[in-house]
Amino acid sequence: MRPIVVRGGGDIATGTVVALSKAGYPVIILEVARPTAIRRNVSFCDAIYERDRWYGEGTKTVEGVTCTLTSNIDDAMRRAQPGRPMLLIDPEGKSLDRLKPDVLIDAILAKKNLGTKIDMAPLTIALGPGFTAGVDVRCVIETMRGHDLGRIYFTGSAMENTGVPGMVAGYSHERVIHAPASGRLELICGIGEIVEKEKIIAVIDTGKTRVKVPASLSGVIRGILPENFEVTEGLKMADIDPRVDQVENCSTVSDKARCIGGSVLQLVVAFEKGLL
Repeated sequence: MRPIVVRGGGDIATGTVVALSKAGYPVIILEVARPTAIRRNVSFCDAIYERDRWYGEGTKTVEGVTCTLTSNIDDAMRRAQPGRPMLLIDPEGKSLDRLKPDVLIDAILAKKNLGTKIDMAPLTIALGPGFTAGVDVRCVIETMRGHDLGRIYFTGSAMENTGVPGMVAGYSHERVIHAPASGRLELICGIGEIVEKEKIIAVIDTGKTRVKVPASLSGVIRGILPENFEVTEGLKMADIDPRVDQVENCSTVSDKARCIGGSVLQLVVAFEKGLL
């Protein structure tokens, strides 16, 4: 089988790539130039920012799987191996004509279809709402927490986005911090740090003023956009987990991502065995 192509490299996409990689499949990830995934410790797209930090070849390791950034399609195809996924900056999927994947997974989680079509590969899978199974892609996987999380649809669509974050330890929308202004982000606290409510975790330099960003509640910073990121007002920029005794969760694939990754793996194996 040719390398599986995954559009998107955020934390849910990364859970899928980890599952596929550990099952012996080579994977190539297609991402945007400036990803907005906040749970960067468990997002392969952070390889882009690792390159910027160290001025070398960007890599990101999650649960023993190391993803490497490359700018060359041939290099990605040659080096993609089980346990060693490759990442290309290609938000429009222009490389697909060269990659010719047997399996294409849309894991962007944009809540809408950004261009994935059912005929882009023999098996096309989409995660979350915005797609109709049998029309836009062959299969859709449920991403909403609850009884149907990870459910595979061969017809129909996943549940519509509610706009309300999942409940964790009694907190929902309070967990998520949105940028109060547009400008350059300066971090005061990082992922994995325990903070008290109202503690200043970052500052946004608008060019005219410096806007402080306080913690929305007490807990562990599970995700935050990188240093010097140019945020826009209202952009989701950080996530706080109120469970201070679970700091290790910041560096491992989440239960949600692991469940969805398992469903993707089920489909890929069935496809390879000629059952789809």
